[in-house]
Amino acid sequence: MRVSRSRWAWIRLLGGAGIIAVLWWRLGTGAFVAGIRVVDASAMLAASGIGVATTVFSAWRWRLVAAGLGLRLPLRAAIADYYTALFLNAALPGGVLGDVNRAVRHGREEGDVGRSVRAVMLERTAGQVVLVGVGLAVLLTVPSPVSEQLDVYGPAASIVAVTAAVAGLVVLAWGARMRRGTSRVAGAARAGAAEIRAGLLSRRAWPGVVLASTIVLAGHLATFLVAARVAGSTVPLLRLAPLMVLALLAMSVPVNVGGWGPREGVTAWAFGAAGWSATQGLTVAVAYGVLAFVAALPGALVLATRALSRPAPAPHG
Repeated sequence: MRVSRSRWAWIRLLGGAGIIAVLWWRLGTGAFVAGIRVVDASAMLAASGIGVATTVFSAWRWRLVAAGLGLRLPLRAAIADYYTALFLNAALPGGVLGDVNRAVRHGREEGDVGRSVRAVMLERTAGQVVLVGVGLAVLLTVPSPVSEQLDVYGPAASIVAVTAAVAGLVVLAWGARMRRGTSRVAGAARAGAAEIRAGLLSRRAWPGVVLASTIVLAGHLATFLVAARVAGSTVPLLRLAPLMVLALLAMSVPVNVGGWGPREGVTAWAFGAAGWSATQGLTVAVAYGVLAFVAALPGALVLATRALSRPAPAPHG
């Protein structure tokens, strides 16, 4: 059964709100309040500085992908639009409306909204691929609750890995058939594959895309570390790394309210499973959410500046 866009939007919001409600019920309000109170001026300054670096490199990644698809995107405009997207993603329900806004805005400027939307999708996908790759490497090599579960369920994990490999081969075989097909679906598949090659995999694009994605990921991890330290966590960085990666992976789950929900639930579970306090894990996640919002605040300034500079409508009559 096909789920409509409006219904899916409600599912995402209610899912994220449900996770927050469960955490509120099980752990109380103290962790949420503490996560806000522990954020001081030095933490906000650090998060803002890290945010400048991550936003600039995110905008550069977007520019590289857009150029590969034949779209012009000056870096200065990309930075401003990316800051706006980050602020809207954090301030509005759903967590993706900012990306939709920057894609449509850029597409209208370039006269090709569809291609601009695909450029944003590819740019975000590149970041997720690097996150998943680094995340799996960390979770499989550094001791953590996840690696302990893999030790317990080793055979099951092997079965899952084999199943994933077989599924990948099926997808590749399907892709090869689609390249030989002549239907509209085949044509769309070929066009999509061509854009992936041009926007992400070309020699001109992929080194910069990988570099930018790695720096952005490092920035998110650094912000999480700042949140952990201001929340009072003294866990060594090596032991904290898998938990930070888990939290970032959870943020990719499309069931949230402005980014809130899965991140807080997974962090609370991970801290508790690691033998620390689930309440402290929730406090860390809340502090991270606050710092991420602070880092995105320049986007509000961009929006305000654009609103003030917009010409007033001509009077009628």
